[in-house]
Amino acid sequence: MTTAAQARGVSEKLDLWLRMYRQMVSIRQFEAQVNDLYTRALMPGLAHLYIGEEAVAVGVCEALQRTDYITSTHRGHGHCLAKGASPDRMFAELLGKEAGYCKGKGGSMHIADPATGNLGANAIVCGSAGIATGAAFSAKRLGTGQVAACFFGEGALGQGVLYEVMNLAQLFKLPVIYVCENNLYTEYTHYAETTAGDILARAIAFDLEAVAVDGQNVRAVYEFAERLVDRARRGGGPAFLLCNTYRYHGHHVGDINREYYRSKQEEHIWKTERDPITNFGKWLIDQKLADQASLDGMQRETEAEMQKAVEFAIAAPYPAADKVEQDVYA
Repeated sequence: MTTAAQARGVSEKLDLWLRMYRQMVSIRQFEAQVNDLYTRALMPGLAHLYIGEEAVAVGVCEALQRTDYITSTHRGHGHCLAKGASPDRMFAELLGKEAGYCKGKGGSMHIADPATGNLGANAIVCGSAGIATGAAFSAKRLGTGQVAACFFGEGALGQGVLYEVMNLAQLFKLPVIYVCENNLYTEYTHYAETTAGDILARAIAFDLEAVAVDGQNVRAVYEFAERLVDRARRGGGPAFLLCNTYRYHGHHVGDINREYYRSKQEEHIWKTERDPITNFGKWLIDQKLADQASLDGMQRETEAEMQKAVEFAIAAPYPAADKVEQDVYA
């Protein structure tokens, strides 16, 4: 016999899975619009698309509370959205509009939203590792119970600041999770050509709890992230979560011809066999938690939401010229 508590637990889990699916679809639709804005010359500068890596941001951020912190990277749109950012204000920021999160002055690589715990994306490789560790130190010192998650790519493994902060985090048993998104390529070079030894061994050397997970499986990412976040919140100290994933597009939106550093066949295999959204959708259908019609409905709804958000951003005004020095610090 199923108890009321068991039924409630099943319902909550179903709500979680469907929310995660919708969030991944939303991130992909957002990034598709970003690429369109760039190709139509409506967006200044470049953007680094998160398409293909959605399961990492969603799996980790679903394990966090709204008051918990994240720090992001130059490829940060997915993290911002997964932590609760609004697409219309995100697009406004990308287009340099006053309605953006940083009033149009941060752009694609510097979006921050303290209201949702997002301490900011950072264009400097591993630039936010110190910020996340500092936030974790503050949380422990103040006894707030908050946890910080620090996202970075495998290219950050060549930056000394990462090892400095992991050392300090372990010494002070800080509540911080270092999330390494290994999408295989450090810009245009396979990570095996730039990264010596075993990635997890680097974190283990500081005695961090270190685990690797399939970054294309949102359920697995969530499961491991939830355990590590709970451990950190209970005083267990820092952890290192290695998420093996893949970016479908180039290093940035202008990186079109990629055959000189990776093959079309490789891209095709990841897109057709390892896609996080497609595979999660198949699992939901197999488990009879959703049907194809409901998933298609989510796709259409999120696409309409993103189109509406883009229209808002295009119509929004630019900041006045006399505000150029406001909110800028030296």
